[in-house]
Amino acid sequence: MAKTYKRLRLILGDQLNPRHSWYREKDADTLYVIAELHQETGYTRHHVQKICAFFAAMAAFAQALGKAGHEVLHLNLDDTRADATLPELLTRLIAKYGVSCFEYQLPDEYRLRTQLADFASAVPVTTSAWETEHFYLSDQELAHYFQPGKRHQMEAFYRKLRVRFDILMDGAAPQGGQWNFDADNRNKLKAAELDQIPEPLLFANEVGSILERLGRHNVDTMGKPITPLPWPVNRQQAIALLEHFCRHALPQFGRYQDAMTGKLDVSDRARQWTLFHSRLSFALNCKMLDPRQVIRVAIEHYQADPRKERIGVAQIEGFVRQILGWREFVRGLYWANMPDYAQLNALAAQRALPSWFWDAKTRMNCQKQAISQSLEFAYAHHIQRLMITGNFCLLTGIDPDEVDQWYLGIYIDAIEWVELPNTRGMSQFADGGIVGSKAYAASGNYVQKMSDYCSDCTYQVKQVTGADACPLNSLYWRFMQQHERDFATNPRNKMVYANWQKKPLAQREAILARAEQLLDDLESL
Repeated sequence: MAKTYKRLRLILGDQLNPRHSWYREKDADTLYVIAELHQETGYTRHHVQKICAFFAAMAAFAQALGKAGHEVLHLNLDDTRADATLPELLTRLIAKYGVSCFEYQLPDEYRLRTQLADFASAVPVTTSAWETEHFYLSDQELAHYFQPGKRHQMEAFYRKLRVRFDILMDGAAPQGGQWNFDADNRNKLKAAELDQIPEPLLFANEVGSILERLGRHNVDTMGKPITPLPWPVNRQQAIALLEHFCRHALPQFGRYQDAMTGKLDVSDRARQWTLFHSRLSFALNCKMLDPRQVIRVAIEHYQADPRKERIGVAQIEGFVRQILGWREFVRGLYWANMPDYAQLNALAAQRALPSWFWDAKTRMNCQKQAISQSLEFAYAHHIQRLMITGNFCLLTGIDPDEVDQWYLGIYIDAIEWVELPNTRGMSQFADGGIVGSKAYAASGNYVQKMSDYCSDCTYQVKQVTGADACPLNSLYWRFMQQHERDFATNPRNKMVYANWQKKPLAQREAILARAEQLLDDLESL
């Protein structure tokens, strides 16, 4: 007969927060449950490394809790094969262990939060929901900063949080004399600077048993499996990655955070995809790392050099802005606007995602570089996501539902609360401007400005029409012309439309004709 417990506490795969107040006291009558679930492997098609990383991190967290003296039940897919849904599993466990109290932390995905709220309202035991105690802003505070359907400015929000939490402040003024150093953070990596890219810290986590289990359960995945897995799957590894970033990459992070390169040799493949980025997003999003800790450690490294010879204010501010600013901002917008946000399609985009998004077999080198990297490592940095694959989908009018599913599945750090506003909002402008004030549309000129991709491309970045012309060029002008009613009133687009009107009518017609030809056969690009 199974041991009975008074309380069952559920821990989801993105709730691996060792500092949560749940764990301050040990209670033999409380059972913690961490479970691999078929419903979580199947709601979208995930990258195989993403599932491996989450399952490995869950197992490591369960082991750590057990070593700390807590009662823990860790279930794998074999153990939960008969449980079609999370409520079915919980119902079975509550009955099996005689539980009289069920507790859970508020999920960060609308889908799961709704599912657990419905379960808690129906299950015949006492229930309670807790904060995850992870973000700077609690769930209750979000409504003070965000209103449904309203356009918000990230910069204003970011400044409020800088002041409130006294981060990079000199009294009431921002350190360095300005709030935002983004203008200093747009450098392209020149060939002579490639040797500055640090060797990344990669781990060697064995996930062979997880891969075997996924195969046995016929879990449909994408991407390339890697064993040993190079991603951090426990708190010790995550802290080591944070320290490595601060010591070796942070000094140049801000300067090159938007840069992209495809020029390193195959033997240097790791440096090519890691560049100066922290790669902490997976550890942060499954809560192995606390954002306060990440910012504190980074600032400590910044402050350790009084003359700021290694880490300048532009470097540290650019990093802090991503976590304190953007990460908290998209979470607030997500919860203010769900569930309607997931259905928004302001630009009426309806085309299907080209099949080469699943195998990178395209002649467009920028797309090939970003997609092949994503398939191989389950990772691409923010500019590759926004201005390479995202820009292509925007210009070609890909259905945002398909774009969402691809981004949600392929990236190791993709959880809906952070993926959806970035993809449907920032990248695709499907929200009509709730996240961003403009559509982030760009021609091939942007790719050439921020990368070395164009020099090895079949297409010619300087050409707009003709069979060899960079597809992004005509697609860009066609997109802007098609959506003139949506974008012409934006002061940031005034020059764009002025330049378009200056072109001779025959040239404009040729550009639009080239774009239509491309749209008729996206598969062949």
